[in-house]
Amino acid sequence: MTAAAERQITIGVEGTEVSGLMMAPDDARACYVLAHGAGVGMRHSFMVAAANGLAGRAVATLRFQFPYMEQGRKRPDSAKTAQATVRAAVAEASRALPGLPLFAGGKSYGGRMTSQAHAEAPLENVVGLIFLGFPLHAPGQPSDDRAEHLSSVNVPMLFLAGTRDEFAHLDYLKPLIKRLGARATLKLFDDADHSFHVPAKTGRKDADVMTELLDTLAAWIGAVIG
Repeated sequence: MTAAAERQITIGVEGTEVSGLMMAPDDARACYVLAHGAGVGMRHSFMVAAANGLAGRAVATLRFQFPYMEQGRKRPDSAKTAQATVRAAVAEASRALPGLPLFAGGKSYGGRMTSQAHAEAPLENVVGLIFLGFPLHAPGQPSDDRAEHLSSVNVPMLFLAGTRDEFAHLDYLKPLIKRLGARATLKLFDDADHSFHVPAKTGRKDADVMTELLDTLAAWIGAVIG
């Protein structure tokens, strides 16, 4: 396990700038460009734990803010702006860590904006997408309409999801993975919700789920890059 210092960076997007945090251990074998969810930024405890845990598994990360979060607004950016931000962050990771295989995705909204960007035009040097709770639909409104664009994604995809995720009902998520075929891998976490929280009555702790999640993520990256 190699310790890694966090480095602050600035990323230019559509005439403005957003903040980013890069954590790259000396033994990094890949980099994951990790986008935050709709309601929290890159410094949320989940994002911090993911970055620290992946550094210990020889995976660098680049976290970044979407413009609305950077500017303290509550309403998310347009899809166009969000996708441009993802593209700019990926380009920065490629520039800062030349030669490292890149993966992209993130938590909920951030993962979906990433996949939409990649479906529109492949993200440079990205060899796989990783979703930490893909928001397939709004709570209580099961559907797979938000996933239509995934049929245009031509790189391997890893879906990490809780069995109690109110944003991804299994009756819709499992058939989606089947339709995507060999490109898609699904890992379910028993009793976990959209935030990968598990009830105390299960006898498990959120930290246990995070460990399993990061072990799965790192192993999948290893399988993709060979």
